[in-house]
Amino acid sequence: MVGVKGQVQKRGVARRRAMVDAALELFALQGVRGTGVAAIAERAGATPSALIHHFGSKDGLVRAVLEEADRRALERLSVPPDADPTLDEAFDWFVRDAEHTATGARDLAALHTTLTAENLQPGSALHDWFRDRGRALRAHLTALFTRAAADGSARADLDPAVLAAETAAFLEGAHLLWLLDPEQIDLTALHRGYFQGLAFRLRPQA
Repeated sequence: MVGVKGQVQKRGVARRRAMVDAALELFALQGVRGTGVAAIAERAGATPSALIHHFGSKDGLVRAVLEEADRRALERLSVPPDADPTLDEAFDWFVRDAEHTATGARDLAALHTTLTAENLQPGSALHDWFRDRGRALRAHLTALFTRAAADGSARADLDPAVLAAETAAFLEGAHLLWLLDPEQIDLTALHRGYFQGLAFRLRPQA
């Protein structure tokens, strides 16, 4: 019985992954509003009722898609879940992620930016998800700058929380500028220049 149960669970995981993959593709191509549950289910080889069974609602599926996109980004950059990177490692991750986005993930970046704008108001479907994601990013950045100050690789007279908010604001703003005008904005160069400048500012004073 254990073997049968395990096989059923594996099939369920595989079906869920297929639905997320189908939604990722269609959302990136058509946007969330332009993509119905039926189209996603058809792409995944499932029924609309099966999709709702797995995710509860279309909003639940959107959250799963966003979480999967974040997971794939960390996997692509070889970032362990419990990583405590150095400043150089973290800054390199951001630059490499920008390079990947600029060369093959524009639709997904646009989807993320659009959904953020559509969920600014408290009470909207994904407001809490985006708010909490932003808080988590700033917390990781604050910890990064705090560690760097403690081990002497960064100045100790700068506020880690302020630096974290500034860096998060740069990341959001850079992607928006690039999405609006990719012919004028080089996303990778913009990231590389910002993080080189930030590294210089953080360098301990002699």
